Amino acid sequence: MAKMNFGGVIEEVMTREEFPLEKAREVLKNETIAVLGYGVQGPGQACNLRDNGFNVIVGQREGKTYEKAVADGWVPGETLFSLEEAAERGTIVCLLLSDAAQMQLWPTIKPHLTPGKTLYFSHGFAITWNDRTGVVPPNDIDVIMVAPKGSGTSLRTMFLEGRGLNSSYAIYQDASGKALEKVLAFGIGIGSGYLFETTFQREATSDLTGERGSLMGAIQGLLLAQYEVLRENGHTPSEAFNETVEELTQSLMPLFAAKGMDWMYANCSTTAQRGALDWFPRFHDAIKPVVEELYASVKAGHEAQISIDSNSKPGYREGLEKELAALRESEMWRTAAVVRQLRPENN
Repeated sequence: MAKMNFGGVIEEVMTREEFPLEKAREVLKNETIAVLGYGVQGPGQACNLRDNGFNVIVGQREGKTYEKAVADGWVPGETLFSLEEAAERGTIVCLLLSDAAQMQLWPTIKPHLTPGKTLYFSHGFAITWNDRTGVVPPNDIDVIMVAPKGSGTSLRTMFLEGRGLNSSYAIYQDASGKALEKVLAFGIGIGSGYLFETTFQREATSDLTGERGSLMGAIQGLLLAQYEVLRENGHTPSEAFNETVEELTQSLMPLFAAKGMDWMYANCSTTAQRGALDWFPRFHDAIKPVVEELYASVKAGHEAQISIDSNSKPGYREGLEKELAALRESEMWRTAAVVRQLRPENN
C-alpha cells in the first residue's frame, strides 16, 4: 500500500504499480467471474475484465439488455446465461443488478452461493440495510466490494482511453482468509485508477449522500434556481443556459478536474475570482445544514427505506419515467438539447 497525504491526512491506497495486472490475473486465474446484471455497472466491469484476460461470464434475463450483451460479444450458452445458471457456474458471483432487483432475486441467487464461493458487490446498499433488504449472505463465503466512483459507462470509456476510474474497496466477510487479495485483484481487473479502503456502511452512506447531494440532486437544484432567476429577470433561454450550465460543464469543469478549484479560479478573470471568493462562503453556510440533514436521513436508513418502498410499488417504473420526462421536457433541459446541437463538433 502507498501512503498518501490527502490535505494533511495520511491515507493508504493501492495503485496499479504496487498491484500490477499480472498479479491480479495470477490471484484470480482459477476463478470464474459471473457478472449478474448487464444494466449500469455490468457492461463496463464485464468487458474490462474480459479485455484484461480474466475468465468472465454474464448472467442476464432475456430482453433488450440481453440483446445488448450479445451485441457486446457475449455468446449465449458459452459466456452468456440466465441469472441462475451464471450464479451456479460462477465462483465469484457479482451482484450488479439494481438494488431493487437484488432484493427481488436474492431468494433465487442465494442457493447458488455454496461454500468457498465469493459474493461481490459494487454498492453497499443491500448489505448495509440487510434488515430491510433481506440480503443476508451465508457465513461460509467471502463477501467483498469494489465500488467505482462513477458510472459503468465512464468506467468503460476511461478503460478504452487507457485511464482508470478510482474505486473504493471493502471486505464484509473473509471466510477464505484470501478476501483482501481477491478484492484488490478485482479492482485492478476492472481498470481502477487507484483503490482506497472503505466499509460497506461507509460506502453506502457516502454514495446515497453524494447522489442526493453534489452529484445529482443538489446540482440540479442549484442549476435550476440560477436559470430561473436569470429567466425571471429577462434573460433569454440561451443566455441563461450558457451562463448556468454550458460554461460550467464545457469550460470550467475540465479546468478544476485537471488541477483543482484554485487552478480554475486562477484561469478566470479577477472579477470572477473576487465574486467567487466573496460568495462561496454564503452558499456554504446556506447549503451545509441541508447536507447535514441529508446525511442524517441516510445514516438513519430513512433514504434506504424510501428507495425500497418506492421500488416495491406496482407501476414504479412508469411513475419514474413520468418524473424523468417532466425533467427532460422542462425549458432548461429542452434548451440544453438545442445548445448541444449547436456545438461546433455537431455542425
